[in-house]
Amino acid sequence: MNRHDAVEQQMDRSRPRFARLCLGVLFSVTSVLSVVSVATAQPSTPKYVPPPGKVASEQIPILKDVGIDQKLNEKIPLDTPFTDETGKDVTLGQFFGSRPVVLALVYYECPMLCTQVLHGLVGSLEGISFTAGKEFEVVVVSFDPGETPALAADRKQYFLRRYGHPAAAPYVHFLTGRETSIKALTSAVGFRYAYDAEIDQFAHPAAITLLTAEGRVSRYLYGIEFAPRDLKLALVEASEGKIGSVVEQILLFCYHYDPESGKYGLVIMNFVRLAAALTVIALGTSVFLSLRRERRHHNAVRTTATGTR
Repeated sequence: MNRHDAVEQQMDRSRPRFARLCLGVLFSVTSVLSVVSVATAQPSTPKYVPPPGKVASEQIPILKDVGIDQKLNEKIPLDTPFTDETGKDVTLGQFFGSRPVVLALVYYECPMLCTQVLHGLVGSLEGISFTAGKEFEVVVVSFDPGETPALAADRKQYFLRRYGHPAAAPYVHFLTGRETSIKALTSAVGFRYAYDAEIDQFAHPAAITLLTAEGRVSRYLYGIEFAPRDLKLALVEASEGKIGSVVEQILLFCYHYDPESGKYGLVIMNFVRLAAALTVIALGTSVFLSLRRERRHHNAVRTTATGTR
């Protein structure tokens, strides 16, 4: 057998290996696409194909009524009645007069961002040298008129346990109230929210409001985490009666939503599609590199056989 025949045999042996590689890649891509196809087209009940959903870019109608209208220097109605966590009737004015107030508007049974807002707030309070009762007070108000003082008491206990300052308890207030009182307060600070009866949830923004000792809106902090430095400076401004400037809103909305089912299906499927796309890209890259290696190998073999370079 001459050298040329040996080279040809080596090339023949490499072809089956390359063919198996291509078949393996093709099988992997087909499997991924099949999973995505099943995940996106799986009927909710046998022999039923759901109607086409709405596009992901379509604005959710209920969120058109949700947001924050910045009402800087607006004075809240201090005579508005609420009920504290002990069941006692109070007015907002009882928490103002000598210190600025950090106001958090949430609802206690919120399954999403409200808990994160409170976690973010207590985390920021832990990071500053100010203490509730000395430099400021905390007022948390539920905008769900159906929630009870017992629920407020449970949330306050959890908040104080996280905060780690037992002496601050008299200066941290968790309130509930009637819808008229809630509307008066939320309207004064520009907090817009909406209730969806179909899924029994509120759509609302995530933010806290800083108020002066006189009850005027000083500044808004948006999101579910608040930098301790930002919170401290906002408290200093509010304690001096200063009113901040209007800032660009980057709002997080709290709302379970799928245009058809009210669930997270769309979000989950976006992750599935992304994972499938990344897998296909990875497989494609692998095929490309394998082809290039095989081509270089064949060229090297031919060069050896012919004695050329």
